[in-house]
Amino acid sequence: MEQYGVYVPRLAPSKEYFAPGHRACIGCGEVLALRLVCKALGRDVIIANATGCMEIVSSPLPNTSWRVPWIHTLFENTSAVASGIESALKVLRRKEKISGKKITVVAMGGDGATCDIGLQALSGALERGHDFLYVCFDNEAYMNTGIQRSCSTPYGAMTTTAPPGKVSIGQKTRKKNMPEIAVAHNIPYVATANPSYPIDLMNKVKKAKGVAGPKYLHIFSVCPTGWRAPTDLTIRLGRLVVETGIAPLYTSQAECSLPRVPVHRLKFPPVKCLHHALRQPW
Repeated sequence: MEQYGVYVPRLAPSKEYFAPGHRACIGCGEVLALRLVCKALGRDVIIANATGCMEIVSSPLPNTSWRVPWIHTLFENTSAVASGIESALKVLRRKEKISGKKITVVAMGGDGATCDIGLQALSGALERGHDFLYVCFDNEAYMNTGIQRSCSTPYGAMTTTAPPGKVSIGQKTRKKNMPEIAVAHNIPYVATANPSYPIDLMNKVKKAKGVAGPKYLHIFSVCPTGWRAPTDLTIRLGRLVVETGIAPLYTSQAECSLPRVPVHRLKFPPVKCLHHALRQPW
């Protein structure tokens, strides 16, 4: 991971397409990830954004943080809306109504909108082969509505709907492996990312932009509010989930039969990461 230990402000694009002044919680790892994604996407993009944390904090009427075309969608239909946008652009180009640079269609959602409520629409869009990028910001629960468990919540974690106690360890089911599900659709590009490794994240977004067909990017996003973690540990916790192997960074492309996982020695056992967040009952 040596190539990721850099002074990011000198290497990241200076242009901001997600404006400051939003209402994200202090220490929010998801909004940092979104900012980096928007930097890498650039201007020529249309974004369909599911209901969730990033939609709520970025668009309180009459204000907005979005400096690119943006559509608010429901939990369940983000990929369907993105599919419609992509199809409409194809028709407009065929009729010579638009020309010029390629417009990247992007769908965004949290783990609830991706792995739970919106999975049907996402699976359909991937199977049909629409040319779009889907970005999942995974903070491992429905944080916006009160820290309820999702299928992305790891076993044993504490949420308001899966609290630990005398008769419960907390979350009783295992985390759904959404990147593996995306790979099973045989799409051209699937990758995992983490805002604690910003250059890697932006490079994967840029790579996905250049790939034709459906692409899926799963971004692990630390949530201090939902995890009951100190707000100044967001970047450290993000690095620890990679260094402990809890959420490894990897890429899977169509020409590869297996995901390409970086080979590096784990620095710490998983407990090194878990003890920083009170959401873990042990």
